[in-house]
Amino acid sequence: MRVFLTGATGFIGSRILPELLAAGHQVLGLTRSDAGARALSVAGAEPHRGTLEDLDSLRAGAERADAVIHTAFDHEFSNFVANCEKDRRVVTALGSVLQGSDRPLLITSGVAIGDPGTGQPAMESVFNTDHPIPRIASEEAGNALLDKGVDVRVVRLPQVHDPVKQGLVSPLIENAREKGFVGYIGEGANRWSAAHVLDVAKLYALALDRGQKGARYHAVAEEGVAMREIAEAVAQGLGLPTKSLAAADAPAYFGWLAIFAGLDMRASSAWTRDQLGWQPTGPGLIADLQAMRYALPTATA
Repeated sequence: MRVFLTGATGFIGSRILPELLAAGHQVLGLTRSDAGARALSVAGAEPHRGTLEDLDSLRAGAERADAVIHTAFDHEFSNFVANCEKDRRVVTALGSVLQGSDRPLLITSGVAIGDPGTGQPAMESVFNTDHPIPRIASEEAGNALLDKGVDVRVVRLPQVHDPVKQGLVSPLIENAREKGFVGYIGEGANRWSAAHVLDVAKLYALALDRGQKGARYHAVAEEGVAMREIAEAVAQGLGLPTKSLAAADAPAYFGWLAIFAGLDMRASSAWTRDQLGWQPTGPGLIADLQAMRYALPTATA
């Protein structure tokens, strides 16, 4: 089938692209630049020019496709709430084209939305409308489309990593460089789930080919890595000390990251693995943090 892939040149989307091609699909990849168009052509995809702000360009891409995988997101986290609302509009626009058909729309969210609020790991079956993470806007838009008959499927992400990028851990690293130490809250016992980017890409492809309408899938390889363990790995790489912070001091140190720094974002993927046969095999988060080259201005593998 022809798949319209947003974020096709991004961290995750660029890894999904070869998975789709290997499965025999054609890919129409969203890009906003000439360089992106060239990269997509070289990779074997057809470029489609557009942006997240130009909803008509997104609708035009969806109209040409048999399925849509939406991974593009504005990762300027200092404007996180506004960017989540932007994603709500994007999901709604993409779904409006697919209404009345059986063409699937895969959207992206965060595992925290599956937190049952009981101290247990987040679950695929849970949709926690009271969770403070603004990314819930994406799933609310998806639910509205489901009510209209659109085949919406959700892939919820943990901290997606390789030795170059590690989700929210990457801005934590830059924050530590600036502050001169690696902070964590209290004992650092809160945990974040994680998965290697290549395993995440495989899950998107499986959710397209084997997924079910209305299902939520957790791209989780590690259920939870303790924040203190993350801080210690980063501190070793940067050559900086670690420091425990009181919750009241977190905003001054973390800035916009404070909303996430103390959260326990453990998540299970047992149901996802059972339903899709997904078996992650990539390195763990700590292994990738240890493999980073911290001396470079932008860490690379």
